[in-house]
Amino acid sequence: MHGMASLIDPEVLAYAEAHSTVPSAHLAAVDESTRADFGSWGMMVGRQEGRFLELLVFATNATSVLEIGTFTGYSSIAMAAGLGDGGSIISLEVDPHHATVSRGNIAAAGLESLISVIEGPALASLEQLQGPFDLVFIDADKVGYDAYFEAVLPKLAPRGLIVLDNTLQAGGVLDSATDRHESAQAIRTLNEKLVNDPRVVCVLTTIRDGVTLVRRAA
Repeated sequence: MHGMASLIDPEVLAYAEAHSTVPSAHLAAVDESTRADFGSWGMMVGRQEGRFLELLVFATNATSVLEIGTFTGYSSIAMAAGLGDGGSIISLEVDPHHATVSRGNIAAAGLESLISVIEGPALASLEQLQGPFDLVFIDADKVGYDAYFEAVLPKLAPRGLIVLDNTLQAGGVLDSATDRHESAQAIRTLNEKLVNDPRVVCVLTTIRDGVTLVRRAA
């Protein structure tokens, strides 16, 4: 994620990446092709966060995973390694090119039977999905995060987790931020909402560009 160096010492970030288990050959290939073909490769979760997501799926024994924002498929492929028996992932992607690329990467990893990419606006797709979902990973347009959160909360399994990426916005959410763009303002507003929402319990972690975990309150 561009701009993360302003929040996290690049040397520390590199150390954390290097001391997270090496990605599979398929994930390494997705990483390489994404960096080569997409100027916005910072949208990809990468080695550290990919393993973090996999371990969240594994720890929750998730069998029903929903992803909003596929990009080139790295995060879906990473999470698939942690799925419980009989598990599957549904990933929603609005960009036709990203959907095509991700399907190719998922097929190359031999995971097309576990991961389904649904193309189209996420909110429209969500209306057709019943859930319940054990884990929901939101990593799409930041202005839409609040609407995605509200749409998936009723579909969350009782012990399910919602995981939101980029909730620090390279520091754009901070009181001291002087260049708060539309995405950063939307995430800042959502962060304030979540911490004060009696329906949920949340923790905003400082992994990469901020990863927030949310569960239903008891």
